[in-house]
Amino acid sequence: MNKAFTKESDDDDDLPPELQVPAGSKNYITPGGWKNLREELHQLVNKERPELTQVVNWAASNGDRSENGDYLYGKRRLREIDRRIRFLTKRLENAEVVDPETREDTDQVFFGATVSYAREDGREETVSIVGVDETDLKQNHISWTSPVARALLKAREGDAVLLRTPAGVEELEILSVMYVAVDTVFPDRQP
Repeated sequence: MNKAFTKESDDDDDLPPELQVPAGSKNYITPGGWKNLREELHQLVNKERPELTQVVNWAASNGDRSENGDYLYGKRRLREIDRRIRFLTKRLENAEVVDPETREDTDQVFFGATVSYAREDGREETVSIVGVDETDLKQNHISWTSPVARALLKAREGDAVLLRTPAGVEELEILSVMYVAVDTVFPDRQP
């Protein structure tokens, strides 16, 4: 069958496991994460795609398309952009925006919490629990679906929780729970 007639999948199955939203779950996201996804979609739809379309049209007008690098690369890049646009549109439509700053004051860990905890070896770590599309370990933003977040969720300040890892079970002691704005800056990445 001609490649032009095959459907490219938009399913989460094509994504790495850390970017998949669990079946039956909402796609929770912070306001900053939603804004970043929206800005990326706007950039692709209103700037990159129109500019690339002009290049492809110019390249197509030059004649033989079979050996025309500008045309071939442009068409491939257009497919990538269109795939990303479909992905972002679907993610934004299914997003449930949760603002940690508007959460009532509590010492219990829920989505959007910034949690400080102590590991068994005495190291203290602080993480913010964010949506799967906002995960960035450099900023200590972990997905609510990650093993650490799952261990912390619904626990309270002062609780000890068990984190199951391939290396074994580790106990984490929750030192503090805060609900503050989570600044999300996406690295240039594409699933």
